[in-house]
Amino acid sequence: MGDVVSAHLDESRREMITARTGGVIRDFSDVYEQQYAVALFNSVRYEIEGGGGPQSQLLHRKDPLAGRSIFSGSLFQYQEESRKWRNRFVSVPDSYIIGLYESKTSHDRGLHPKVSINCAGYKALTSMEEYMELINTSLPDIKAKVASNPFIKCASQFPLILWHPYARHHYFCVMTEKEQTKWHAVLQDCVRHSNNGLSEDCSVQTPAFTDSVRLFRQAKGNYGTWDMMCGKPPQILANLVMETLHPELRSLIGPRLRGKMQQRQRHWMLISDAVYKQVLTQTSFQYDALVDSCEAQRAPLDARLRTDMDQMITSKEHVSGKIRALVLPKAEQTLRANVQPYISSILEALMEPTSRGFSEVRDVFFREMVEISKNSLNGGGKDKMGDNMERLSMLAFHPVKMQSCYEKVEQLNLDGLQQRFDVASPSVFVSRAQILMREQMDNAVYTFEQLLHQSLETKGEEDICKTMQCCQDRVLKKYDYDSSTVRKKFFREALLQIIIPYMLKQLSPACLPELPRFKELIFEDFSRFLLVENMFEELVLQSVSKDIMMAVKEAAVQRRHNLYRDSMILTNSDPNLHLLGESSAVDWAAEFGADEPEGPAGGESVKGGVPVSRRRQVVSMIKLDGLPLPFESCMEVPGVELIPEEDGEMCEGEEEEDLGPSEDPKSPDRVNEIRGLINPVVALGLPVVEETKSDITNGTEPTTGTVTLDDSVQMDVTHVTTVREDVPLKSPIDKTSPQTILQGLVGRKKQEVDTEEAAIQNAIEEIEIAVQDDDSEKIAEVSTAESDNESSPAPQVVTDSSLQNDSGFQSQANEGQEEDEPQPITNGLNGEDKIIDPMDVEVILA
Repeated sequence: MGDVVSAHLDESRREMITARTGGVIRDFSDVYEQQYAVALFNSVRYEIEGGGGPQSQLLHRKDPLAGRSIFSGSLFQYQEESRKWRNRFVSVPDSYIIGLYESKTSHDRGLHPKVSINCAGYKALTSMEEYMELINTSLPDIKAKVASNPFIKCASQFPLILWHPYARHHYFCVMTEKEQTKWHAVLQDCVRHSNNGLSEDCSVQTPAFTDSVRLFRQAKGNYGTWDMMCGKPPQILANLVMETLHPELRSLIGPRLRGKMQQRQRHWMLISDAVYKQVLTQTSFQYDALVDSCEAQRAPLDARLRTDMDQMITSKEHVSGKIRALVLPKAEQTLRANVQPYISSILEALMEPTSRGFSEVRDVFFREMVEISKNSLNGGGKDKMGDNMERLSMLAFHPVKMQSCYEKVEQLNLDGLQQRFDVASPSVFVSRAQILMREQMDNAVYTFEQLLHQSLETKGEEDICKTMQCCQDRVLKKYDYDSSTVRKKFFREALLQIIIPYMLKQLSPACLPELPRFKELIFEDFSRFLLVENMFEELVLQSVSKDIMMAVKEAAVQRRHNLYRDSMILTNSDPNLHLLGESSAVDWAAEFGADEPEGPAGGESVKGGVPVSRRRQVVSMIKLDGLPLPFESCMEVPGVELIPEEDGEMCEGEEEEDLGPSEDPKSPDRVNEIRGLINPVVALGLPVVEETKSDITNGTEPTTGTVTLDDSVQMDVTHVTTVREDVPLKSPIDKTSPQTILQGLVGRKKQEVDTEEAAIQNAIEEIEIAVQDDDSEKIAEVSTAESDNESSPAPQVVTDSSLQNDSGFQSQANEGQEEDEPQPITNGLNGEDKIIDPMDVEVILA
């Protein structure tokens, strides 16, 4: 293969490639030096004047991936040289640069990887059909049919391909569809992270670079979004060079390729990769030199700006007013005719999938919290708590768990609008939304960690489930507010990215020739910081921003997609929370004694008698269906999904309690006792139908029953089985739960029965003597005195079958009393209680 590359890329062609690359970098450097001064001016002005949007409610983790290993496992890789498939150990560190090793032992020994893959600009594919379609577009004159034999024969039915328009392609395969799904999520995550290569923390270099690339492409007539604006600045510059160089080389070298169709395609990919490597090496070196040159001039430029800032602002406003008179009428005409009718349609197309994605982020976070709460209730202990929190801390960077969120945004579709506004594809907006979703998830997790850690230090580890619930509620409220703020900002930026290039393309032919005459109005000392081209674009942006702001504001006022109004600012809602953001990250494994993963993926290793810190693999795949796959290629780490939570299952190591006959909630004595405590009507022996029901409240599975009275009244006795103190509870009970309320009511009723028991026993002897001495007349006198007693009214006995729940009877549910014995009916007479035989009830009523 090296002969093919050297044959078509001889010394003269390589020199031509070097010269073309140098020419592009020189032209770009001129634009970058101008934009660097403008970006520095804007940065210093923002620092002096201040400003900004609403304050974030969630905390932000400074370096979430410090010392973390994202993923590792094994799969098969295709070797270009030997044309064979080899088993390779794959490691994805915090930089998301994929490393391929010969074996896991080589990785553990710290050897350099055989191959390192920077996934910026790549696409992760899962079928040969998709791959062949992209191959045909890369070399239009040489097309292979999809059904024809490709130049690579996959070892299995589940391929994984990394495709790049210029660089080398990488081929992998696995043995099962489940593994393919997992690895595809991992590769997509690597591509997503690598494409986001421009740091927002650089307030001068990043805007200078992005504006320079945009202006450079606009000078070539390329307006609109650009799919290859991905990776680090040297990679973006290499893509900028290849955008024009690649078609020329393809037309020059393509017709000279010999061999079969698949062989010519393969040869062209090797040549393209060699050219891209040469260009990338040159752009990396020249970009570093360019940045060093600009940074060396930053100090004197910054001092001049701070001295003359007021005069520069005044001069800029004066010149902008002159340009506005020229640009604004034409801009408003174009805006009304070609832009305003489509703003609402574009916004709706953006809001629907993006809002579903952010809502899914909230749901994923909530489900993880539910799993952790269940594990805590099931007696996980401190060690299990530490393991769960360690996994939760990396939830935002878990490729599989976040995949459902990313898939929601991938449904974004701008069909019908892409051609009108020169949008290449919605992939730019999809990637940006996914990055924001991941940031919001990590902010929510980090805020929860800090709040929970603070609460545990203050309140201790008692009732940890209730503490977690309180922290979770606070985090979800803050997430809703921040999610609305982030989405509104994303919608505004996306609309500007779609509309501004179209406006500039329409206005530039008429306005750009008039701009040079406005340079005379700028002082020479200020001319480096004030450029009329930038003022022109700012005026176009201002003309469009008003309509965009109104459209987004209207959507927020209507509460569409759970957006908040701009007036809802929670700046000082939780002032003490942001103090926690300055503290270091919580080491849950150390504080809760979580078990360290075995092997070199976690903990510390001892090398030469000296402890060496090792990277801990926190994020990894979860075993599917609880069983290892026959050709499992992923390093498995048990997660919360492996903990059985289904109905009827007992936690491992937990023994079922042996309840005695009197303590078993299912025993007839215990059920009747419970019925008597709840409703005295049940104690009268009415027909009762019991139904079994499952309840997993608070992670327990108690035996429950439903008491049905005459098919009209039902009473749920789910939690009554835990009334007695001698029946242990499996989980802490919330003080405000219905179980506690019912327990308190029954307890108070038992106290009332106990206080009256003594008076009842004393009155029994007097009533028995009265019954023996007197006949039915004595009983009639008792009945008459009962009706006159207002302090303690007599109960009314209803002999009809349709009894109501509020019958007025109080039943004594003493544990030692048999259910078959007749329940005595007590009646108070002037403070004294007398017992009446149930057979004489009719006499009393008469």
